[in-house]
Amino acid sequence: MKVTFLGTGTSQGVPVIACGCHVCASDDSRDKRLRTSALVEVSGKNILIDIGPDFREQMLRTRTTHLDAILITHHHRDHVAGIDDIRSFNYVQNRPMDIFSHSITLDVLQRDYHYIFEKHQFSGLPEAKLHPVDKSQSFKVADGIEVIPIHVMHKDLPILGFRIGDFSYITDANFISSEEMTKLQGTKTLVINALRKEKHFSHFCLTEALEVIKQINPTTAYLTHMSHQMGLHAEVSKELPQNVRLAYDGLCIEL
Repeated sequence: MKVTFLGTGTSQGVPVIACGCHVCASDDSRDKRLRTSALVEVSGKNILIDIGPDFREQMLRTRTTHLDAILITHHHRDHVAGIDDIRSFNYVQNRPMDIFSHSITLDVLQRDYHYIFEKHQFSGLPEAKLHPVDKSQSFKVADGIEVIPIHVMHKDLPILGFRIGDFSYITDANFISSEEMTKLQGTKTLVINALRKEKHFSHFCLTEALEVIKQINPTTAYLTHMSHQMGLHAEVSKELPQNVRLAYDGLCIEL
């Protein structure tokens, strides 16, 4: 399995428009963050986690030529706004794109992107096949790859994390129940959100993310969905436990 971090930033990305802080002004490429997304390559299949507004740029950066399935954590715009650009893959692959998420997200997609799902479609529109996920059951994507859904909370909004083998991915969470934590035990590589150092009402802050990592005890953990308020990559990296790292756009890890 190979995981590529396509984006590791928040809904505004980094640098933030009109911001002159030292992080947004940084020359370090690791401080340039598109909206959070990841590409998981396993058994020759490409599985995308979240399809935000930077999707087109992310696909071009990685020269991705096929996409077998999309897993969506939740329906906030920074996680779904790139859906119109699946049509390029529709054309190349000659089939609708398989999209998996819970019913709340799928209902929002059908409402907000209604033109994709109307009965009488205009030629050239994106094509998608929606698959509802039951949080209590594993499911299979891309001809047999098993995915375990992890039900977490983003303040009052239930969202999904995903586990594939020994790899688990969680973003935009600020609470994980003990039952769902059980699903994460044995994870060797964990990706989890950490918005900033200060506490936030709907995202894990750095201290909270580190506490979750300590409980799960993966071999390696990567932090994602970071705002410019987290600080410079080079400086924050020095403050982390040995098995915890800041992810950055373009980082590829082999599992």
